[in-house]
Amino acid sequence: MRTDLDHLPPTKQRELERVLQILFEEFGDAHSEAKGRRRLGRIVKIILYGSHARGGWVDEPHTAKGYVSDFDLLIIVNQKELTERDTYWAAAEQRLNAEYAVRGALRTPVNFIVHSLQQVNQGLAHGRFFFMDIARDGIALYEADDRELASPKPKSPADTLAMAKEYFEEWYPSAGEFFDDFRANLDRGRCKKAAFELHQAAERLYHCVLLVSTFYTPHNHNIGFLRTQAERLDVRLRDVWPMANRKERGMFEKLKDAYVKARYSKHYRISEQELSWLGERVEELGRVVHIVCSAKIAQLEQAL
Repeated sequence: MRTDLDHLPPTKQRELERVLQILFEEFGDAHSEAKGRRRLGRIVKIILYGSHARGGWVDEPHTAKGYVSDFDLLIIVNQKELTERDTYWAAAEQRLNAEYAVRGALRTPVNFIVHSLQQVNQGLAHGRFFFMDIARDGIALYEADDRELASPKPKSPADTLAMAKEYFEEWYPSAGEFFDDFRANLDRGRCKKAAFELHQAAERLYHCVLLVSTFYTPHNHNIGFLRTQAERLDVRLRDVWPMANRKERGMFEKLKDAYVKARYSKHYRISEQELSWLGERVEELGRVVHIVCSAKIAQLEQAL
């Protein structure tokens, strides 16, 4: 696996150094009181993948769309227990978000996923495109040792097609069911319930396009995170959510917060008008996801 970052500007290289420092500091704090076997837990590798690894990242914060490609990182640990996000990685995520959005110390947003070495090697053994792409194009920012990842074992074209169809046939209709529930609750004026159902529709659409395209989706309910992972697959997904002003950005945040707050917080407020606007955007998301997934399946059919 590559280790050079010569294709990145010096500013981005320095940013990545800062990101690694934060990740290790926060992981060290979260792991400081580990006992027994968990005391042997450690970070094995940190790999940069996506547009900043391949080249071709987008950095246009001052344009109408304001799109900026994230740093995409895969953190590999030596124990499955260490992948628990709330226990070991929530503080790191919050700090990185604050460094970008509040302090401005980072100019590039950061998204990371965490898997054990066994999980990554299993993904490669099962021919999951996501892990195979990382093994092929990723750049190792940190390695505790120089052991290579397992050799990828691609599936046959027929098995690949069957899996993509299975994912689509499971996840896309499921998103539609939640969208139907959203409409029914909105018609009855149950705004908080409608917001949660709409969140679930959006979440399933993102899981759908990620699974069909890469045979992988992170175990995460944060549609902001899922959105960034999906948008790097197809630029058409970037046009679903208008983000030109604070109000539009705030609307997406309301939907993102609905997974928890619409169910449990008495302070969560969302209007029928806001839900109608968000519903139109999720309906558009469904249309684009259908196009992207259909094109992927057609591509796999041609490979037979």
